[in-house]
Amino acid sequence: MRAIAERRLRSALLAGDPVLRAPVDVVRWFGAVQSQDFGPAKWSLGERLPGTTDAEVQRSFDAGEFLRTHVLRPTWHFVTPDDIRWLLRLTGPRVHATNAYAYRRAGLDDGAFAKAHDLLAEALDGGAHRTRKELADVVGGAGLPNTGFGLGYLLMHAELDGLMCSGPVRGKLHTYTLLEARVPPAPERDPDEALAELVTRYFGSHGPATAKDLRWWSSLTLADIARGVELAGDRLRHDLVDGVSYWSGWHENAVLASPTVHLVQGYDEYVVAFAESKYVLDASGTARSLPPGTAVPNGILLLDGQVAGHWRRTSTKDTLLVEAVLYRALTPAESEALDAAAARQATFLNLYPRVVTSLLAGLGQ
Repeated sequence: MRAIAERRLRSALLAGDPVLRAPVDVVRWFGAVQSQDFGPAKWSLGERLPGTTDAEVQRSFDAGEFLRTHVLRPTWHFVTPDDIRWLLRLTGPRVHATNAYAYRRAGLDDGAFAKAHDLLAEALDGGAHRTRKELADVVGGAGLPNTGFGLGYLLMHAELDGLMCSGPVRGKLHTYTLLEARVPPAPERDPDEALAELVTRYFGSHGPATAKDLRWWSSLTLADIARGVELAGDRLRHDLVDGVSYWSGWHENAVLASPTVHLVQGYDEYVVAFAESKYVLDASGTARSLPPGTAVPNGILLLDGQVAGHWRRTSTKDTLLVEAVLYRALTPAESEALDAAAARQATFLNLYPRVVTSLLAGLGQ
């Protein structure tokens, strides 16, 4: 399992020499990057682009070089303008199917969605950028849900149908705009070509991973994935480990200097993009053995690609405070690696780093 995790570090751009230069390149590499927590999601891009700053990632997003919308699963993802349309055509119907019960529970039917789409299209016409609150007023004025889950599913439905996507951030508020105004027109991909591309992109950027991992990540069926693997052909490498089929790209293994610490956010693609093989980064089983209800920060502290604790960040005007809750005491070299990881994130945020560590109670350390 550790060997799989080490290879996955390379695929996820957390090991090896940096090969990408811009935030959009990272998004394109993964196909989609989970981003419901916007600030930490920007760090997921910056972590893979040494020397990049949060401000640079924000400018790239505001310029529309990459977008944020609902796709793959009922959550937000960063996607590129080149990929958004074919990804939505491929996975949007599957996400609608997943959402069907929630739609009904919110009292939303085809008529409500059609009415909402017309209202949203009119409100966003001419390249307008509107906040969630502004769009809530528009649909609420017509008797449609304008708060809570009802509003959320109305807006998600419009995103999944390719009506609208993210616009630039206004102050601290996200905006929506029409997809047609934000993204230049593009020819449709052949469905088989799109399927093969998504399967190849996922296994190339997340592998070694399994078909069940990809099913979780993409909402595709196992039958779809099997066909996608067949279509991908020799673009993918196949390995059988303990009787389980793993697929990956043909990357050379990267040598990870040890010790190396990564402070990844809780929804980083290295952590969240798996189902069947999600525990390869917990080979010791420590994370799985934590008592139910154990309160730990959302961030994942990786030591040589394995979960070694959790972390949270807070900041003042000039300081980034990283509070690390560890499974065991670190050696001096490991502590230096943690300090280096905190310094990388502080540089990203244009702050000075400060690290505070504690041991997680109850682990017998």
